[in-house]
Amino acid sequence: MGNERDLCAYDDIIGLPHPVSARHPQMSLHDRAAQFSPFAALSGYEDAVGEAGRLTSEKIELGEDAKAVLNTCLARLAACDRPWAAVTFFVPDSLKPGGEYRMVAGTVKRVDSDTRCVWMADGVRIPIEDIWRIELPEEG
Repeated sequence: MGNERDLCAYDDIIGLPHPVSARHPQMSLHDRAAQFSPFAALSGYEDAVGEAGRLTSEKIELGEDAKAVLNTCLARLAACDRPWAAVTFFVPDSLKPGGEYRMVAGTVKRVDSDTRCVWMADGVRIPIEDIWRIELPEEG
């Protein structure tokens, strides 16, 4: 019931028209809204904060056993005509140390020992030294 008491306190002015200054022109709604817009004193600050917050991963160095498994998989891919494989590989970040791991699944066009790359049928080129894992379909 405190609300009724508060309303009664303004009964004398509640019906009065909005005051308009005789000295100062009324501000447009656009200008009034601009007063409350965010202040961007540092251009590029938001981008820098976003970039600093973006996480990257370190490249995993493979042991000898994992390298032997990859070499076996690469040999199987090279021996087949357009085999299917899922390849997980490291992509270095262009802006900061580290990078991210991506997985591409599809038909392998060729394993190129000269350029040391695996070429997928969709045009993706994967450097062999960046491959972390190759998944091949089960033979049966």
